[in-house]
Amino acid sequence: MKVSFIKAFIIFLSIIFIEAAHAQDPRPFEIPRSGIHEIKSEVLGRAYDVFIQLPRGYHENIQQYYPVIYSNDGPYPFQIAAGVMRLAAPGKAILVGVSFAKNEDGMSSRVRDLTPVQNKGWVKYQTGGAKKYFQFLEAEVISFVEENYRTNSTRIFTGQSLGGSFGTWVLLTKPELFSHYILTSPSLWFKDNMIFDVEKSYAKENKDLVAKVYFAVGEFETREKGMRNNMVQDLHNFTERLTSRNYESFEMRSEVIKGTTHETTYPVGFIKGLLWFLDDL
Repeated sequence: MKVSFIKAFIIFLSIIFIEAAHAQDPRPFEIPRSGIHEIKSEVLGRAYDVFIQLPRGYHENIQQYYPVIYSNDGPYPFQIAAGVMRLAAPGKAILVGVSFAKNEDGMSSRVRDLTPVQNKGWVKYQTGGAKKYFQFLEAEVISFVEENYRTNSTRIFTGQSLGGSFGTWVLLTKPELFSHYILTSPSLWFKDNMIFDVEKSYAKENKDLVAKVYFAVGEFETREKGMRNNMVQDLHNFTERLTSRNYESFEMRSEVIKGTTHETTYPVGFIKGLLWFLDDL
């Protein structure tokens, strides 16, 4: 009888606490000094949300101009970068994150926008939209940021997975658009490693590559650990070829991050790349 009363009392208290928690309607968490801007792209005929976080002291230090760190692939890299910057480089840079096309599935949007050529083997998703997405990024996103905020000439691009391979393609298509690149777990395998042909064409036509690039891949991004492609080997082969070109103005670091997977490499890689770039900010 006594045990039954105690159980009933605990249940009664639990119901009260649950109802109280729901009744309080907690405030949503927000990233400080950040906002969302919608850009209706004339290039793409679609709308995208663009996340922007201003550095600490931006409104007080009105004579200061800032580097800008750009990411794509939705809120994931933007949120990570915001957290890292708060501790590692407060007040150093403006953060910009481009989300997926509005009213579209995120995976469908990113696969289309971040792949440079069509791959008919991908029957579930449209591919090959990177050239137009690149125009949107340059003509509409970057121009919006630089017209509305105090920016300097340092632009950093950061991307993960297909975002990393898109950044690699940009590096070899118009490297001067960004001065620095943090590219983690790049999907260099896309369309039978077509990025290697892009690199070969760039090297044939150019004597130098003016950029500072940090590459990273996770230790467990191999077939033995369940990946469809050996991304560790792909990155090794790619960076070895870049090194062999002996570009005078090219600076590169590349590493395999111990203990990380395809899903967990970006936070560590972003931190390491950012710490390498700090003296340039």
